[in-house]
Amino acid sequence: MPDLILHDIEPDLLDRVRRLADTRGCSLEASLLDLLQQGLACARQRDNSLDDFDARVLREAIAALESVPSDSGFALIGRTASTLPAVDAEGPDQTIAPAWMQH
Repeated sequence: MPDLILHDIEPDLLDRVRRLADTRGCSLEASLLDLLQQGLACARQRDNSLDDFDARVLREAIAALESVPSDSGFALIGRTASTLPAVDAEGPDQTIAPAWMQH
């Protein structure tokens, strides 16, 4: 494995890495490598692009949610007054809009 040399590391940052290494019972180098791998994994998760599998699963989940029937209960969760379908008067009012917006 190639060597990596870091220059001008802030003392507080180096101290935090040393304390982490001590807590984990491993070397400073092993902790730095682990932190680098974790950071790269987080950066990949923040990437907004989805691979083909994730994009397909998301499309299927959205399609399933869109097929929830418009009833006076479950289908109203998370909807605002402007997007609500007509609701029969038999069920309880479950809108999330303030009272002044309902009429």
